[in-house]
Amino acid sequence: MERSSSSFQQGHAEPRWKLILGSVGVVYGDIGTSPIYALREGLRASATGTRPSGDVIGLVSLLLWTLILIVTLKYVVLILRADNRGEGGTMSLFALVEQATGRRSMFLLGLGMVGTALFFGDAIITPAVSVLAAVEGMILVQPSLEGSTLPIALVILTALFWAQSLGTGRVSILFGPIMLIWFLALGCLGLAQVAAFPAVLAALNPAHGIAFIIEQGAGALPVMAAVFLAVTGAEALYADMGHFGRGPIRIAWATLILPALALTYLGQGALVMTNPEAASDPFFLMAPGWALLPLVILTTLATIIASQAVISGAYSLAHQAVQLGLLPRLRSVHTSDTQIGQIYMPRVNTLLYIGVVALVVVFQSSEALASAYGIAVTGDMIITSILAIILFRRGWKWSLPLVGLIVGPMLVVELSFLMANLTKFLDGGYLTVGVAALIVIMMWTWVRGTRIIQKKLRLTGVPLSTLIETLGRSGRLVRVPGTAVFLSADSEMAPSALLHNIKHNSVLHEQNVIISVQVEARPYVSDANRMQIEEMKNGFYRIKMTFGYAERPDVPKILKMARQAGIRFDIMSTSFFLHRRFLQVGSKREMPLWQAKLYANLVRSAAGPTSFYRLPSNRVIEIGQQISI
Repeated sequence: MERSSSSFQQGHAEPRWKLILGSVGVVYGDIGTSPIYALREGLRASATGTRPSGDVIGLVSLLLWTLILIVTLKYVVLILRADNRGEGGTMSLFALVEQATGRRSMFLLGLGMVGTALFFGDAIITPAVSVLAAVEGMILVQPSLEGSTLPIALVILTALFWAQSLGTGRVSILFGPIMLIWFLALGCLGLAQVAAFPAVLAALNPAHGIAFIIEQGAGALPVMAAVFLAVTGAEALYADMGHFGRGPIRIAWATLILPALALTYLGQGALVMTNPEAASDPFFLMAPGWALLPLVILTTLATIIASQAVISGAYSLAHQAVQLGLLPRLRSVHTSDTQIGQIYMPRVNTLLYIGVVALVVVFQSSEALASAYGIAVTGDMIITSILAIILFRRGWKWSLPLVGLIVGPMLVVELSFLMANLTKFLDGGYLTVGVAALIVIMMWTWVRGTRIIQKKLRLTGVPLSTLIETLGRSGRLVRVPGTAVFLSADSEMAPSALLHNIKHNSVLHEQNVIISVQVEARPYVSDANRMQIEEMKNGFYRIKMTFGYAERPDVPKILKMARQAGIRFDIMSTSFFLHRRFLQVGSKREMPLWQAKLYANLVRSAAGPTSFYRLPSNRVIEIGQQISI
């Protein structure tokens, strides 16, 4: 996978083996740590407590075939084909569907919001359950630590979130090798148990899984909810496609990840069938006594890496949501001079940390947290399937029967898993649903409030062409040397900062540049399509700058390109005029009172345009305006 070369793009120039190793370390962290608790929770949820061989074989069969159907067929084979110029993930798929349908309908916008919100719910619970499960393994090594698992987990998580501001570039080089050792360890531990009890290989027959579901009857739903834990993290395959490419992710899955996961689930099943007491913690008890401590250490490292991957994914998704207008401007810090994708978002980091710590303190064990896991992930998967159906039908022109034949069965399976996970709603699932609901409300409020404000400004504003004609006939304005740059959301209307500057100061610069920044439904834009320059009358220029949703707008950098295109100005004699709105909640409003207040708070909390657009702070002049909403 190669992106077109651009100063704003990051191609896959590394050797293929490095990309494969990198995908092992980042893409598969979450799904790779699921064996710590997936079979354990499935055994606890099964209707019988005696753990007969049929139960174990059936559970292992369900785990294996869930990996094959959901991860291999849906994501590795099918969804990875939905390539938005090298990028993947919910926002990329949402953008592809927008391009295919030619419009942003409320239905599509709602799906994008819900998918984004569910991912954040998953991002809160993954570090909590993974790190807790790893720390609980220490009890097997040192039983006296049983009362200390909670503070140890909190220390690890606090250090993890604190380290985000330092950037992960220097340590991420170790992620791949550590996770490679992790998956090899999973495979070796599982293989040893399978060799000791090869009868467990019967689980490769899906008939055993189906029979197990039938025998469980009404008790199948909680069991299926536990089985689904094996594929949490599958969305990362698609979300991280832009970092490593489709090929390396597929190769890593087929040659290492799937075989290792299959062996470890088979090995855990073999262990429980020969020693039913091992059902209490089959993952750690697979290891011989001498290997238990190294396994606990390796598990802790693997869960930290898995948590890091989810946190980084949350930063990327939040950045894309901001660019697509679903969230207010959030401050982001690029932690690498060479890697575009490595960013740190302080506010997102703080909110994630608060959520993770709250979950750990409230639930206190990975077993209890497993009850809250799954609803957000299944919801996100179903949204991916719905968006994929629209893309295949409208964008790829697949026939309706073909779409139904290929995607229909997967959607049915995912809906079944959603129903199963909903049985855990009162046991903790309400938390992730609640977090997602709050985020959806916030995004919908932001989108709706922004549209109302833009509508008001357009109704009360002055067309730019009309203003330029009027200024050309005015004799009272003083022309001052230099260039004034005005940022405007609507390139057809005169910027409010320009109108206020003329009204209060009665001056006009010799050269005035009106800049509008728009974000397209593609991750990157080539330099050839970066800007459009229109020379207008009386020293005015209009520049439309275009960025992809995965890029960070850099206005000064594009202005240098404009200078090369013929606009003459010196950055040291250029002033940037910005319009800052101060919202007041009035009696005549188009939103409910609570929503209007929420929108006003979101506007106040948004990062300033100076840092967001990378403007030189010593050349910026802000002009305020009160607006009633």
